Amino acid sequence: MNGAPDAEKGEFMADTVPGTVGLHAGASQTPPARKRLALILLMAIGSINYVDRQLLSLLIEPIRQDIPLSDTAFGLLTGLCFAIFYATMGVPVAMLADRINRVRLVAVACTVWSVCTGLCGMAQNFWQLALARFGVGIGEAGGTAPSLSILSDYFTPQQRPAIIGLYTVNGPIGVFIGISLGGFIASQFGWRMAFYSVAFLGVALAPVLWLLVREPVRGATEQAPAPQAGAPAPSLVSTMKIFMTLPTLRLLLPASGLMAFVSYGLLNWIPAYLMREVDMQLSELSLWFGPAAGICMGLGIWSGGAIVNAGAKRSLTAYALAPAASILVGIPFLLLALFMPDWPSALALMLIPMICIVMYVAPALALTQNLAPLRARATATALLLLSFNLVGIGGGPLMIGIISDMFTALGFEHSLRWALMSTIPVSLVALTLYVLMARTITQDHAPTQPDMAA
Repeated sequence: MNGAPDAEKGEFMADTVPGTVGLHAGASQTPPARKRLALILLMAIGSINYVDRQLLSLLIEPIRQDIPLSDTAFGLLTGLCFAIFYATMGVPVAMLADRINRVRLVAVACTVWSVCTGLCGMAQNFWQLALARFGVGIGEAGGTAPSLSILSDYFTPQQRPAIIGLYTVNGPIGVFIGISLGGFIASQFGWRMAFYSVAFLGVALAPVLWLLVREPVRGATEQAPAPQAGAPAPSLVSTMKIFMTLPTLRLLLPASGLMAFVSYGLLNWIPAYLMREVDMQLSELSLWFGPAAGICMGLGIWSGGAIVNAGAKRSLTAYALAPAASILVGIPFLLLALFMPDWPSALALMLIPMICIVMYVAPALALTQNLAPLRARATATALLLLSFNLVGIGGGPLMIGIISDMFTALGFEHSLRWALMSTIPVSLVALTLYVLMARTITQDHAPTQPDMAA
């Protein structure tokens, strides 16, 4: 097949664009073990991505003892300082992924963000931490979008919601490892050693991906020969027009961005809330909150994909109605949790919101993969992640930090509690957008994926 030898050699700049005739025959011969290996290693790399991203949020209170910083400063460090580089680099890196060997790109990116995570442990002030976070953001821009593009060429459209749901469980796994392992290491050896330890994991795993995972043939899993496979990758402007012309994607961008705002904001500040407001110790946080957050987020992300996978067989509106329903379920439990007087009851009630606030992820990513042109999947995913990151990571943690400092300056007690409650109106706006999106999904799928509900 045209282009296959380059994929076998694993040349970094190779672009495996085969002829359309032999494309699907070759895809059908891909050994299942190779697909599973790719999924497992990309999940592992993605988990390291989230460990490095989450660790700073866990260590806010210990770091504050060495480097006195306000909640606004930590909101910048956990949010905007990371997101601005992660988001701006995400689109050009994804465009690169649509043109070169994606496996090698992910391996290089993992090395970059891991080294920069280690540099966080050497920081002595705000600006050194900020520069290290810039580097983490630049490196992690080469993780998710290329990985999803790789998996889309290993698994069929019908398998993608569940596979992407399974892949995105790397977030909860990363949170679990980051909080449990990072919290244990920080409590025993200090917060700096926690950064050094997780950096080592990424540096060690990147060459394993490079050596063991093969670049898949682009378009290999489409159900009919895809004429787009041999065509040049669309320009950035052309890909952006897809989000403007398709009503479903036009609504998906702000809806997902607002849910990311809520989820990243809450998940970045809940550890500090439990330690500051209800007297949870760092050792207790690593023992109880780490597993709870990991399991709940994993269940939420996986179930979001699984529910849509099942529901879409009857109606494609499941892509919108499942995230909408999760918002309605999560809000009452969040309110109750924030008024509990002790950490065991607060944490117990937070389990439901921690499941619900991430159920939007897999449906959004799968919907983008399904509606985007074959040669623009990584770029389209990066544009969706741009919404996730600028609005979500950049805005959520920062807004909560600013509101917390504002309430503190006004003399309010439990300022962080009121700041966390400010995410509820944002959730309700996202709910409205999902309801509107349910009206457009079926029509938007008709010309591109007529068999998605089969």
